[in-house]
Amino acid sequence: MKYAALVLYDKKNPVLSVDFPAVTDALLAGGVFLDGVEILPYDAPSSVTAALTRMADECEGVFAVCDPALMVAVREVAVSVSGGSPESEYLLETERCLIAVLPAGARGAEIVRTEVVPRIDARRKNMYSRVVLRTVGAPAKEVLEAVARAEEVAGGKLALHASEKYGCGKVEVIYDAATPKMTADEVVRILAEGLAPHLYAMADVTPAEQLVEALKLHRLKLSTAESFTGGGVGRAIVRVPGASKVYFEGLNTYDGASKIARLGVREETIRSKGAVSGETAYEMAAGLIVQGNCDVSIATTGVAGPDPVGSDPVGLCYLAVGTREQVKVFCHRLAGDRETITETAINLALFHALKVLTEKPLPDKI
Repeated sequence: MKYAALVLYDKKNPVLSVDFPAVTDALLAGGVFLDGVEILPYDAPSSVTAALTRMADECEGVFAVCDPALMVAVREVAVSVSGGSPESEYLLETERCLIAVLPAGARGAEIVRTEVVPRIDARRKNMYSRVVLRTVGAPAKEVLEAVARAEEVAGGKLALHASEKYGCGKVEVIYDAATPKMTADEVVRILAEGLAPHLYAMADVTPAEQLVEALKLHRLKLSTAESFTGGGVGRAIVRVPGASKVYFEGLNTYDGASKIARLGVREETIRSKGAVSGETAYEMAAGLIVQGNCDVSIATTGVAGPDPVGSDPVGLCYLAVGTREQVKVFCHRLAGDRETITETAINLALFHALKVLTEKPLPDKI
Protein backbone atom coordinates (compact mmCIF):
# COMPACT_ATOMS: atom_id res chain seq x y z
CA MET A 1 0.00 0.00 0.00
CA LYS A 2 1.10 3.56 -0.61
CA TYR A 3 0.45 6.44 1.80
CA ALA A 4 1.22 10.14 1.62
CA ALA A 5 0.75 13.26 3.74
CA LEU A 6 -0.19 16.73 2.55
CA VAL A 7 0.80 19.49 4.97
CA LEU A 8 -1.13 22.72 4.44
CA TYR A 9 -0.28 26.05 5.99
CA ASP A 10 -1.63 29.57 5.87
CA LYS A 11 0.60 31.74 3.66
CA LYS A 12 0.49 34.40 6.35
CA ASN A 13 2.26 32.04 8.79
CA PRO A 14 5.53 30.12 8.42
CA VAL A 15 5.33 26.39 7.74
CA LEU A 16 6.94 25.67 11.11
CA SER A 17 3.71 26.81 12.75
CA VAL A 18 2.12 23.55 11.55
CA ASP A 19 3.14 20.79 13.96
CA PHE A 20 2.88 17.90 11.54
CA PRO A 21 5.66 15.64 12.99
CA ALA A 22 3.34 14.67 15.85
CA VAL A 23 0.83 13.35 13.31
CA THR A 24 3.37 11.58 11.11
CA ASP A 25 5.00 9.98 14.17
CA ALA A 26 1.59 8.64 15.26
CA LEU A 27 1.06 7.19 11.78
CA LEU A 28 4.45 5.50 11.91
CA ALA A 29 3.72 4.09 15.36
CA GLY A 30 0.60 2.48 13.88
CA GLY A 31 2.56 0.82 11.10
CA VAL A 32 1.57 3.38 8.47
CA PHE A 33 4.72 4.25 6.54
CA LEU A 34 4.58 7.40 4.45
CA ASP A 35 5.98 7.24 0.92
CA GLY A 36 6.01 11.03 0.69
CA VAL A 37 5.20 14.29 2.46
CA GLU A 38 4.25 17.37 0.45
CA ILE A 39 4.13 20.84 2.02
CA LEU A 40 1.79 23.29 0.32
CA PRO A 41 0.61 26.82 1.14
CA TYR A 42 -3.16 27.11 1.31
CA ASP A 43 -3.72 30.04 -1.00
CA ALA A 44 -6.70 28.75 -3.01
CA PRO A 45 -9.03 25.72 -2.89
CA SER A 46 -8.00 24.84 -6.45
CA SER A 47 -4.37 24.16 -5.46
CA VAL A 48 -5.47 21.87 -2.63
CA THR A 49 -7.97 20.13 -4.92
CA ALA A 50 -5.28 19.41 -7.49
CA ALA A 51 -2.87 18.01 -4.86
CA LEU A 52 -5.49 15.86 -3.12
CA THR A 53 -6.84 14.55 -6.44
CA ARG A 54 -3.38 13.50 -7.59
CA MET A 55 -2.53 11.85 -4.27
CA ALA A 56 -5.88 10.04 -4.08
CA ASP A 57 -5.25 8.59 -7.55
CA GLU A 58 -1.76 7.41 -6.59
CA CYS A 59 -2.25 6.32 -2.97
CA GLU A 60 -4.49 4.19 -0.80
CA GLY A 61 -4.28 6.64 2.06
CA VAL A 62 -3.88 10.43 2.07
CA PHE A 63 -3.53 12.49 5.24
CA ALA A 64 -4.08 16.24 4.99
CA VAL A 65 -2.60 17.98 8.05
CA CYS A 66 -3.39 21.63 8.69
CA ASP A 67 -3.93 24.30 11.32
CA PRO A 68 -7.35 23.96 12.99
CA ALA A 69 -8.44 27.24 11.37
CA LEU A 70 -8.19 25.60 7.93
CA MET A 71 -10.01 22.39 8.84
CA VAL A 72 -13.44 23.31 7.49
CA ALA A 73 -12.12 24.58 4.16
CA VAL A 74 -9.83 21.59 3.63
CA ARG A 75 -12.60 19.14 4.57
CA GLU A 76 -14.87 20.68 1.92
CA VAL A 77 -12.15 20.16 -0.69
CA ALA A 78 -11.67 16.55 0.47
CA VAL A 79 -15.40 15.87 0.15
CA SER A 80 -15.40 17.14 -3.42
CA VAL A 81 -12.35 15.02 -4.28
CA SER A 82 -13.73 11.81 -2.71
CA GLY A 83 -17.19 12.29 -4.14
CA GLY A 84 -18.75 10.80 -1.03
CA SER A 85 -20.02 11.61 2.42
CA PRO A 86 -17.61 11.82 5.37
CA GLU A 87 -17.25 8.64 7.42
CA SER A 88 -16.66 10.82 10.48
CA GLU A 89 -15.62 14.38 11.28
CA TYR A 90 -12.13 13.57 9.99
CA LEU A 91 -12.37 10.59 7.60
CA LEU A 92 -13.63 10.22 4.03
CA GLU A 93 -13.44 6.84 2.37
CA THR A 94 -13.80 5.50 -1.14
CA GLU A 95 -13.24 1.97 -2.38
CA ARG A 96 -9.79 2.99 -3.57
CA CYS A 97 -8.58 5.53 -1.00
CA LEU A 98 -8.95 6.72 2.58
CA ILE A 99 -8.65 10.50 3.01
CA ALA A 100 -8.14 11.96 6.48
CA VAL A 101 -8.23 15.69 7.27
CA LEU A 102 -6.40 16.17 10.54
CA PRO A 103 -5.52 19.09 12.82
CA ALA A 104 -1.83 19.54 13.48
CA GLY A 105 -0.25 18.68 16.81
CA ALA A 106 -1.31 16.44 19.68
CA ARG A 107 -4.99 16.44 18.74
CA GLY A 108 -4.22 15.18 15.24
CA ALA A 109 -1.93 12.49 16.66
CA GLU A 110 -4.72 11.32 18.98
CA ILE A 111 -7.16 11.07 16.04
CA VAL A 112 -4.59 9.01 14.15
CA ARG A 113 -4.33 6.57 17.06
CA THR A 114 -8.05 6.26 17.77
CA GLU A 115 -9.63 6.55 14.31
CA VAL A 116 -7.18 6.51 11.41
CA VAL A 117 -5.00 3.51 12.26
CA PRO A 118 -7.95 1.24 13.20
CA ARG A 119 -9.62 2.13 9.89
CA ILE A 120 -6.44 1.41 7.94
CA ASP A 121 -5.96 -1.90 9.78
CA ALA A 122 -9.49 -2.90 8.75
CA ARG A 123 -8.73 -2.04 5.13
CA ARG A 124 -5.39 -3.83 4.93
CA LYS A 125 -6.30 -6.65 7.35
CA ASN A 126 -2.82 -6.58 8.83
CA MET A 127 -1.85 -5.74 12.39
CA TYR A 128 1.50 -4.30 13.39
CA SER A 129 3.56 -4.76 16.54
CA ARG A 130 5.72 -2.05 18.05
CA VAL A 131 8.65 -2.08 20.46
CA VAL A 132 9.87 1.23 21.87
CA LEU A 133 13.26 1.91 23.45
CA ARG A 134 13.58 5.18 25.40
CA THR A 135 16.87 6.94 26.11
CA VAL A 136 18.24 10.13 27.61
CA GLY A 137 21.48 11.81 26.54
CA ALA A 138 22.34 9.31 23.80
CA PRO A 139 24.81 10.93 21.33
CA ALA A 140 23.43 11.07 17.78
CA LYS A 141 26.43 9.10 16.50
CA GLU A 142 25.73 6.19 18.85
CA VAL A 143 22.05 6.14 17.92
CA LEU A 144 22.82 6.15 14.19
CA GLU A 145 25.38 3.39 14.58
CA ALA A 146 23.00 1.20 16.60
CA VAL A 147 20.17 1.77 14.12
CA ALA A 148 22.48 0.99 11.18
CA ARG A 149 23.54 -2.33 12.77
CA ALA A 150 19.91 -3.19 13.47
CA GLU A 151 18.81 -2.34 9.92
CA GLU A 152 21.51 -4.57 8.50
CA VAL A 153 20.17 -7.51 10.52
CA ALA A 154 16.55 -6.60 9.70
CA GLY A 155 17.16 -6.88 5.98
CA GLY A 156 14.16 -4.71 5.17
CA LYS A 157 11.75 -6.98 7.09
CA LEU A 158 10.77 -4.28 9.58
CA ALA A 159 10.88 -0.51 10.05
CA LEU A 160 13.01 1.52 12.45
CA HIS A 161 12.37 5.11 13.44
CA ALA A 162 14.52 7.26 15.75
CA SER A 163 13.54 10.66 17.16
CA GLU A 164 14.81 12.97 19.90
CA LYS A 165 13.67 16.07 21.75
CA TYR A 166 15.44 17.83 24.62
CA GLY A 167 17.88 14.93 24.98
CA CYS A 168 15.06 12.41 25.40
CA GLY A 169 15.21 9.85 22.59
CA LYS A 170 12.89 7.23 21.19
CA VAL A 171 13.73 4.33 18.87
CA GLU A 172 10.72 2.46 17.50
CA VAL A 173 10.79 -1.01 15.96
CA ILE A 174 7.66 -1.68 13.90
CA TYR A 175 6.86 -4.99 12.22
CA ASP A 176 3.92 -7.08 11.04
CA ALA A 177 2.93 -10.74 11.47
CA ALA A 178 5.06 -11.77 8.48
CA THR A 179 8.26 -10.67 10.23
CA PRO A 180 10.14 -13.63 11.78
CA LYS A 181 10.12 -13.30 15.56
CA MET A 182 13.83 -14.14 15.71
CA THR A 183 14.58 -11.18 13.44
CA ALA A 184 12.52 -8.76 15.55
CA ASP A 185 14.09 -10.04 18.78
CA GLU A 186 17.61 -9.73 17.38
CA VAL A 187 16.98 -6.18 16.19
CA VAL A 188 15.71 -5.17 19.64
CA ARG A 189 18.71 -6.86 21.29
CA ILE A 190 21.18 -4.98 19.07
CA LEU A 191 19.51 -1.65 19.83
CA ALA A 192 19.33 -2.32 23.57
CA GLU A 193 23.01 -3.26 23.73
CA GLY A 194 24.13 -0.33 21.58
CA LEU A 195 22.15 2.18 23.62
CA ALA A 196 22.58 0.53 27.03
CA PRO A 197 24.35 3.41 28.86
CA HIS A 198 21.53 5.77 27.92
CA LEU A 199 18.56 3.38 27.99
CA TYR A 200 15.96 3.80 30.73
CA ALA A 201 12.89 1.93 29.46
CA MET A 202 11.70 -0.64 26.94
CA ALA A 203 8.31 1.03 26.81
CA ASP A 204 6.95 4.36 25.61
CA VAL A 205 7.11 6.19 28.93
CA THR A 206 8.74 9.46 30.00
CA PRO A 207 11.70 9.61 32.41
CA ALA A 208 9.38 11.06 35.04
CA GLU A 209 6.88 8.21 34.65
CA GLN A 210 9.60 5.61 34.95
CA LEU A 211 11.12 7.33 38.00
CA VAL A 212 7.78 7.53 39.79
CA GLU A 213 7.26 3.79 39.23
CA ALA A 214 10.73 3.02 40.60
CA LEU A 215 10.07 5.14 43.69
CA LYS A 216 6.72 3.40 44.23
CA LEU A 217 8.38 0.00 43.89
CA HIS A 218 10.82 0.78 46.70
CA ARG A 219 8.28 2.87 48.68
CA LEU A 220 10.63 5.86 48.70
CA LYS A 221 10.00 9.59 48.93
CA LEU A 222 11.63 12.16 46.63
CA SER A 223 12.37 15.86 47.14
CA THR A 224 13.87 18.32 44.67
CA ALA A 225 15.95 21.48 45.05
CA GLU A 226 16.20 23.43 41.80
CA SER A 227 18.05 26.51 40.74
CA PHE A 228 18.29 27.13 36.99
CA THR A 229 15.59 24.58 36.07
CA GLY A 230 13.11 26.67 38.05
CA GLY A 231 10.85 23.85 39.24
CA GLY A 232 10.85 21.93 35.97
CA VAL A 233 11.95 18.66 37.55
CA GLY A 234 9.18 18.85 40.12
CA ARG A 235 6.69 19.85 37.44
CA ALA A 236 7.57 16.77 35.38
CA ILE A 237 7.09 14.56 38.44
CA VAL A 238 3.69 15.93 39.44
CA ARG A 239 2.34 15.47 35.92
CA VAL A 240 2.51 11.71 36.54
CA PRO A 241 -0.65 10.22 38.09
CA GLY A 242 0.09 8.91 41.56
CA ALA A 243 3.08 11.19 42.10
CA SER A 244 1.66 12.24 45.47
CA LYS A 245 2.65 8.83 46.84
CA VAL A 246 6.34 9.47 46.23
CA TYR A 247 6.93 13.24 45.98
CA PHE A 248 7.47 15.11 49.25
CA GLU A 249 8.44 18.64 48.21
CA GLY A 250 10.13 20.83 45.64
CA LEU A 251 12.17 23.92 46.46
CA ASN A 252 13.15 26.61 43.95
CA THR A 253 16.34 27.88 45.59
CA TYR A 254 17.29 30.28 42.82
CA ASP A 255 19.31 32.77 44.85
CA GLY A 256 22.48 31.85 46.71
CA ALA A 257 21.00 33.09 49.98
CA SER A 258 18.06 30.73 49.49
CA LYS A 259 20.41 27.79 49.01
CA ILE A 260 22.11 28.70 52.29
CA ALA A 261 18.91 29.30 54.28
CA ARG A 262 16.74 26.48 52.94
CA LEU A 263 19.26 23.74 52.17
CA GLY A 264 22.18 24.37 54.49
CA VAL A 265 24.63 25.06 51.65
CA ARG A 266 27.70 26.64 53.22
CA GLU A 267 28.34 30.30 52.46
CA GLU A 268 32.02 29.44 51.98
CA THR A 269 31.09 26.92 49.26
CA ILE A 270 29.20 29.49 47.22
CA ARG A 271 31.86 32.14 47.79
CA SER A 272 34.83 29.93 46.85
CA LYS A 273 33.33 27.48 44.37
CA GLY A 274 30.38 29.44 43.01
CA ALA A 275 26.66 28.79 42.89
CA VAL A 276 27.22 26.80 39.69
CA SER A 277 29.56 24.09 40.90
CA GLY A 278 29.64 20.42 41.75
CA GLU A 279 30.21 21.28 45.41
CA THR A 280 27.07 23.45 45.57
CA ALA A 281 24.96 20.82 43.79
CA TYR A 282 26.28 18.22 46.24
CA GLU A 283 25.34 20.29 49.28
CA MET A 284 21.91 21.10 47.84
CA ALA A 285 21.06 17.42 47.40
CA ALA A 286 22.61 16.50 50.76
CA GLY A 287 20.67 19.26 52.48
CA LEU A 288 17.36 17.70 51.46
CA ILE A 289 18.42 14.28 52.74
CA VAL A 290 19.67 15.73 56.05
CA GLN A 291 16.24 17.29 56.67
CA GLY A 292 14.95 13.71 56.96
CA ASN A 293 11.76 14.09 54.94
CA CYS A 294 12.88 12.19 51.84
CA ASP A 295 14.87 9.13 50.82
CA VAL A 296 16.01 10.44 47.44
CA SER A 297 16.86 13.98 46.37
CA ILE A 298 17.54 15.76 43.08
CA ALA A 299 19.37 19.10 42.88
CA THR A 300 20.12 21.27 39.84
CA THR A 301 22.32 24.30 39.31
CA GLY A 302 23.64 25.75 36.06
CA VAL A 303 23.67 28.51 33.46
CA ALA A 304 20.74 28.47 31.04
CA GLY A 305 21.77 31.63 29.19
CA PRO A 306 21.51 33.59 27.08
CA ASP A 307 24.67 35.05 28.68
CA PRO A 308 27.48 33.44 30.69
CA VAL A 309 27.60 34.06 34.43
CA GLY A 310 31.10 35.21 35.28
CA SER A 311 33.48 32.50 34.09
CA ASP A 312 30.69 29.92 33.85
CA PRO A 313 29.70 29.34 30.20
CA VAL A 314 26.16 28.97 28.93
CA GLY A 315 25.04 25.35 29.15
CA LEU A 316 27.25 24.34 32.08
CA CYS A 317 25.22 22.52 34.70
CA TYR A 318 25.63 20.24 37.70
CA LEU A 319 22.93 17.72 38.57
CA ALA A 320 23.07 15.87 41.87
CA VAL A 321 21.18 12.83 43.09
CA GLY A 322 21.25 12.05 46.79
CA THR A 323 20.27 9.01 48.84
CA ARG A 324 20.84 8.14 52.47
CA GLU A 325 23.98 6.31 51.36
CA GLN A 326 25.65 8.80 49.01
CA VAL A 327 25.34 11.84 46.75
CA LYS A 328 26.38 11.61 43.11
CA VAL A 329 27.08 14.71 41.03
CA PHE A 330 26.91 14.79 37.23
CA CYS A 331 28.41 17.60 35.15
CA HIS A 332 27.09 18.46 31.67
CA ARG A 333 27.87 21.11 29.08
CA LEU A 334 24.66 21.50 27.10
CA ALA A 335 24.09 23.33 23.81
CA GLY A 336 21.12 25.27 22.51
CA ASP A 337 18.89 28.13 23.56
CA ARG A 338 17.63 28.74 27.10
CA GLU A 339 14.60 26.48 26.72
CA THR A 340 16.58 23.64 25.16
CA ILE A 341 19.21 23.76 27.89
CA THR A 342 16.74 23.77 30.79
CA GLU A 343 14.43 21.10 29.32
CA THR A 344 17.39 18.86 28.50
CA ALA A 345 18.76 19.30 32.01
CA ILE A 346 15.38 18.33 33.47
CA ASN A 347 15.37 15.08 31.49
CA LEU A 348 18.96 14.36 32.47
CA ALA A 349 18.25 14.96 36.16
CA LEU A 350 15.32 12.53 36.09
CA PHE A 351 17.41 10.01 34.16
CA HIS A 352 20.31 10.18 36.62
CA ALA A 353 17.94 9.69 39.56
CA LEU A 354 16.38 6.69 37.85
CA LYS A 355 19.79 5.16 37.13
CA VAL A 356 20.86 5.60 40.76
CA LEU A 357 17.75 3.69 41.86
CA THR A 358 17.86 0.93 39.25
CA GLU A 359 21.57 0.24 38.82
CA LYS A 360 22.09 -0.12 42.56
CA PRO A 361 18.60 -0.67 43.99
CA LEU A 362 18.04 0.77 47.41
CA PRO A 363 16.51 -1.41 50.12
CA ASP A 364 12.76 -1.17 50.22
CA LYS A 365 11.45 1.13 52.91
CA ILE A 366 9.89 -0.83 55.75
